[in-house]
Amino acid sequence: MPFNFTKFDPNKQGWEDAEFPIVCETCLGDNPYMRMTKETHGKECKICTRPFTVFRWMPGSGMRFKKTEICQTCAKMKNVCQTCVLDLEYGKCLPVQVRDAALDIKDSTPNLAINKQYQAQNMDGKFEAGQSMIDYGRADSAGRETLRKLARNAPYYRRNRAHICSFYLKGECTRGDECPYRHEVPDNELSNQNIKDRYQGNNDPVAAKLMTKGRGGSTNLTPPEDKNITTLFLTGVEEDVTEDDVRDYFYAFGEIKSVIMVHKSRCAFVNFASRSAAEAAADKASFDPVRIKDHLIRVAWGRPRPVGPKGETAKNKAAGTGTQAMGPPPPPGSEAAANIKYPSQDPTMQGAVQ
Repeated sequence: MPFNFTKFDPNKQGWEDAEFPIVCETCLGDNPYMRMTKETHGKECKICTRPFTVFRWMPGSGMRFKKTEICQTCAKMKNVCQTCVLDLEYGKCLPVQVRDAALDIKDSTPNLAINKQYQAQNMDGKFEAGQSMIDYGRADSAGRETLRKLARNAPYYRRNRAHICSFYLKGECTRGDECPYRHEVPDNELSNQNIKDRYQGNNDPVAAKLMTKGRGGSTNLTPPEDKNITTLFLTGVEEDVTEDDVRDYFYAFGEIKSVIMVHKSRCAFVNFASRSAAEAAADKASFDPVRIKDHLIRVAWGRPRPVGPKGETAKNKAAGTGTQAMGPPPPPGSEAAANIKYPSQDPTMQGAVQ
């Protein structure tokens, strides 16, 4: 019988033997009756290369199987999920690079495998003493605002979808709808990422995209060429945000003609009396995030829409006239809604709609 050196290895005492993984709500999935398999010392950690306990599960119907990728010691060092290696404190999918940039944290992960194992063994003792390696309180007000703005308020289960079919990308997949993988063209930039770069916060394309997105509180704030558009479109409007709250925030930029709230779609429209007032509000939103009742509101310019029948639309489009800011239908019970004639009410259109 061959001699088992691993059994008497003194470093084996520090190998992980956990009962449950450290995972985020997104990776865990929305299935309350999920079954999970456990394999003690099944793989080596992709960061410190020490063997650790591997958990594997199906997060939900139509999703792919998920498993733990790094050990719990490395996960505790960065306070990240063992599967997606994303931060556990802010939201459900915040990259380490974004968090460390806001908290001004420098990565101290060694490059050599032996040094990584030595660091992990030292950290085990600190974690047993209750020490935390990430101090979220050190962030300044700007950093906290950035993290708060980029953090998700709900799990993002689309991240658990099946991988993209490689045969489809080559044009060779013949399974069609029966293929268990996605038939999509990937984003080349976002597809070039790996566990180590995501963990260390280096060259993470997802983080770069989020940080570019988070420099301003809003998108699409370039003034449209149509000078008749004086409407700003707001998203992220919760139920407790009232019309008076929106008016109180935007009245300082100029006279407001009307404010239309659509709570069902979590959006609103602010119609200014002048183009200059709308541009002033948009410029302000480009640099300072709009926050009403502690809710982050995203701002964009209203889009033009054609007016009148299709024939008049083409004529007006050629002449460069006949556009106005797009808005929602009038609220039920209003005078504008009473003047709308539906096919069932118009005798000339009877039989046109089956």
